[in-house]
Amino acid sequence: MIVRMWEVRAYPRTFTELLDWVCEEAVPRLEVEPLHIASEVFSSTDLRVVVISRWRGEPRPLADPPEGLAARSPHVWDFAPVDR
Repeated sequence: MIVRMWEVRAYPRTFTELLDWVCEEAVPRLEVEPLHIASEVFSSTDLRVVVISRWRGEPRPLADPPEGLAARSPHVWDFAPVDR
């Protein structure tokens, strides 16, 4: 399993619109992928939106936000479970 963390920061005026886009458009596009297991969406008080998605193989990319919603490009990290 691969866990992908996708994180983006919004402008104060676009935070709600960015969060809506992630929840209503971007994540649902991932959820229909055959290798997708699950996704969770988080928000923070410093205007960040994070998506954690779990995959049975190579993760599919989350789309870039529409122009003008994000204060910077999204950052992406992949993780693998650790046996302990």
